[in-house]
Amino acid sequence: MAKSGKSSASRIAVWGILLLLVAGLAGFGSSGLSGNISSIGSVGETPITVQEYQRGLQQEIDFESRRRGTPVSMQTALLEGLDVRVRGRLAATTALTEEARLMGLSVGDAEVLSQLQQVPAFQGPDGAFNRETYEFALERNDVRPTEFEDDLRKTAARQLLQQSVTGGLTLNESYAETLYGFIGERRSFRWAVLDAALLATPNDAPTDAELKAFYEENGTQFETLEVRKISYAWLTPDMLVDEITPNEDELRALYDERSDEFNQPERRIVERLGFADSEAASAAKAAIDAGETSFDDLVTERGLTLEDVDQGEVARNDLDGPIADAVFAMTEPGISAPVETSLGPALYRVNAVLEAQEITFDEVRDDLVAEAAEDQARRAVLDKLTDVEDLLAGGATLEELGTDTDLEFGQIDFSETNQEGIAGYDNFREEAARLNEGDFPEARELSDGGIFAARLDEIVPPALPALADIRDDVVAAWNAAETKRRLTALGDDLKAQLDQGTAMEALGLDGRTETDRGRTEFIEDTPVALLITAFELEKASDTALIPTDDGAILVELLDISAADLAADDAQDFLTQLSQQGSAGLAADVFELYGQAVQARHGLSLDQVAVNAVNASIR
Repeated sequence: MAKSGKSSASRIAVWGILLLLVAGLAGFGSSGLSGNISSIGSVGETPITVQEYQRGLQQEIDFESRRRGTPVSMQTALLEGLDVRVRGRLAATTALTEEARLMGLSVGDAEVLSQLQQVPAFQGPDGAFNRETYEFALERNDVRPTEFEDDLRKTAARQLLQQSVTGGLTLNESYAETLYGFIGERRSFRWAVLDAALLATPNDAPTDAELKAFYEENGTQFETLEVRKISYAWLTPDMLVDEITPNEDELRALYDERSDEFNQPERRIVERLGFADSEAASAAKAAIDAGETSFDDLVTERGLTLEDVDQGEVARNDLDGPIADAVFAMTEPGISAPVETSLGPALYRVNAVLEAQEITFDEVRDDLVAEAAEDQARRAVLDKLTDVEDLLAGGATLEELGTDTDLEFGQIDFSETNQEGIAGYDNFREEAARLNEGDFPEARELSDGGIFAARLDEIVPPALPALADIRDDVVAAWNAAETKRRLTALGDDLKAQLDQGTAMEALGLDGRTETDRGRTEFIEDTPVALLITAFELEKASDTALIPTDDGAILVELLDISAADLAADDAQDFLTQLSQQGSAGLAADVFELYGQAVQARHGLSLDQVAVNAVNASIR
């Protein structure tokens, strides 16, 4: 059993490596830089190629762009050290390749072919490895098979090296059992909220002396926020849009530009599953009709995913004649009879039928007017940006911009809580926080296409208002603090009685019981501290008082149930946890080994080549 699991994990790792290699080729071939630069450095005698660095850096930039939801420029990448991160990663893998080379580790052609046959992207319609498909996939990315297979050999060699270093590394069983024993423990407890309703009398009114002392001790609680008095001039598309009336030719051109959106033929959302021959396709369709299997099952049996067979949204003209006839003969979702295609017989599944859509110019004219006006307004505003920059550089004041241009002049008392008007724009808020007194205004853009320039006139620091001006606020805060103090004192008394064996109900508390709660569960309308505290108590009958914002919670532990290590769920968890822990241990050991290898072989970098690659990426 253990051998099978290890083999499966190894096969999955190989697939992952292959898929990363294939994905990494997208958009990167051997061209892109002029001259004879082929590497950016080396570890020992193994080079770090230009293609590896260029591909790795672009992938890192693309990843960061997706993660942040906004494009990351090359300038930003360099400022944030993304290039350094990529070079470090490449240096580590190249060091291992160099070590494998010196050790004579390699794989033969048979193993390379075996691994290539496992990549879905290299398979033909029948699900088998197809040499033409493989070469075409590489050709589209300007990569030669020899280059790709060389990368594959190096990756496989590194994997052999890793297996030789970390193979057999496993954690002691007690590791997983201890963790599960902690995670799987269950507890039962009873708890009650201590609030103002439990107090026999309301708070006494504070004396002037008490109020003054509270005011002085908690002054920061009542301080006003820092206020930055800012003058600004701004112009947004909304300020101009009402003055713009697009002409009929512009509207017609916009309609024609978006014609594919407004006028669409009848469409189908389809998936395609190919077969080696007509007999196999017919047998599959018969099995589906008989309820013996399903389209999804057939896809899975082939080692594919639904993404692999997805054809997307298609119109009749997107498909060849016989295929179009079969697909568009279906007026509701279903699976077609076998269809002969240029790639062999296939079954088509129609997932949705989309009716033809025709929207006339008159039907969308009002929307087009609004869209065109907004677009022209944005362009009109941005066209003024250079003029505003020139005026500011020439010494014009913000007040003069408000008088002599389309920009509007305004002033604002800006604080961190102000979200009104121009303060609702993040661009302005960032600029407002950055400004210093004496700075010259600079033209900036707003997120909606507007522009602005701002000047800091004065900073009003936080201040503590006079007690007489905020007396009601101070009284309210004093009352809240006094209520919490009294409830804490009451809680200490009730806890002492609970420790002596008195039941919560006998103490006049409305207790609530939680049975077999796990430490990662969520109890509605309670602070997180309740569950944490319940699991910190050492034995049944132990109690604790938990402070809250407006009172306290009294909790009593009733029972501790140890994790059931013999349960099926526990065994599955222990197996997974042990595997993950062993994998983590192996990764740590291999990382230390890699650092030692790199230090032994040494890293040399050609900064000229690095700069050339960096300059080639936009």
